[in-house]
Amino acid sequence: MLIELPKHAEIFGCVKIHEIQKVLKFESEAFESPLLRGITKDEMEEILHKMVVVVPIKDEKLHLLDGVLRSIPIGCDVIVVSNSQRDVNDVFRMEKDIISNFHRVTKHPVTIIHQKDPGLGMAFKEAGYTSILDDTGFVRDGKAEGMIIGLSLAKNTGKEFVCFVDADNYIPCSVNEYIKLYATGFIISQSPYAMVRLHWKYKPKVMEDRLYFKKWGRVSEITNRFLNMLISVHTGFETNIIKTGNAGEHGMTMKLAEIMAHSTGYSVEPYQLVYLLEEFWKGEPKFKDAVNSGIEVYQIETMNPHVHEDKGDVHIREMLLGSLSTIYYSRLANDGLKKEIVEELKKNEMIKKDKELRKNRILPPIKDMNIEKFVEILLNHSETLTMLSH
Repeated sequence: MLIELPKHAEIFGCVKIHEIQKVLKFESEAFESPLLRGITKDEMEEILHKMVVVVPIKDEKLHLLDGVLRSIPIGCDVIVVSNSQRDVNDVFRMEKDIISNFHRVTKHPVTIIHQKDPGLGMAFKEAGYTSILDDTGFVRDGKAEGMIIGLSLAKNTGKEFVCFVDADNYIPCSVNEYIKLYATGFIISQSPYAMVRLHWKYKPKVMEDRLYFKKWGRVSEITNRFLNMLISVHTGFETNIIKTGNAGEHGMTMKLAEIMAHSTGYSVEPYQLVYLLEEFWKGEPKFKDAVNSGIEVYQIETMNPHVHEDKGDVHIREMLLGSLSTIYYSRLANDGLKKEIVEELKKNEMIKKDKELRKNRILPPIKDMNIEKFVEILLNHSETLTMLSH
């Protein structure tokens, strides 16, 4: 991989956010200059073998899941966390069939579990992480909850990196690129506390019977603007450093992942940045090693366009509402910024009154969770856990 090195970064406390980097070539020999870095095949493979890829899924088309699995590079462990139907139309069973066939042919290690597994709820309770549970003792619905399940299982592997890819991707080869871009970010990082967030080069849409390669998604453009305003409120300088506010495709070093709090609903990705700024810029950090090492956030532009399942206007509205809510309720937001957020949501006919803007639930970091107890209970009581090894 031949990639630009970051030309610019902005520092907020111990958090360094790098400007967008572009991929110049998918393959490269060893090369380093002040502006470029060539990542060799051996360097890439070393990181990939230390990586776990988590795939959250809920009732997606099965052939999309199949394509995503087949595109994950060799060496990466895969964890699929499903919250799909299990009633009359047992989608989860079909997902397991797809995964079993994939493993039978490739021998690629894959783990799958269902989010509503009663043993999973029991395991989280015994491990001391009860904030993820509903009143009946089951894990709540939600993407953040699925990510925490995947993160907890990934931590048990002892691997150093955990990355997330969505299961609704129509271009399988782009998944392969995403994962190698995560690895590239980890290679160039100077800190054991690093996050890599991907910026899609294009999001194609069908317009008048032809593809239009749009540069920005509707929600991303607005979310990025308000995240940058959140920073500007405190620095007094306008910035546009954040370009990946809604980056569903992202990866972290395990050291960073285990100290990250999570926001529920559609606010998962923007909250990651809000949390880092609150905790490590304007807060009293609890994690001293991260402060001493520094936290690096890389934003890398993909070469492949991103074509995913169109979930309609309701999904778009919920994403925007969740994203702006997490900024509105940030302790970094002042009254002026809150007023602008409300006006934006009213303009888009998403709320009529300020009180309609709901605060998202926050799930704490998993660092203090007893992973050994979690896995022990899960292995003994899970109804859906399937672990397919080499």
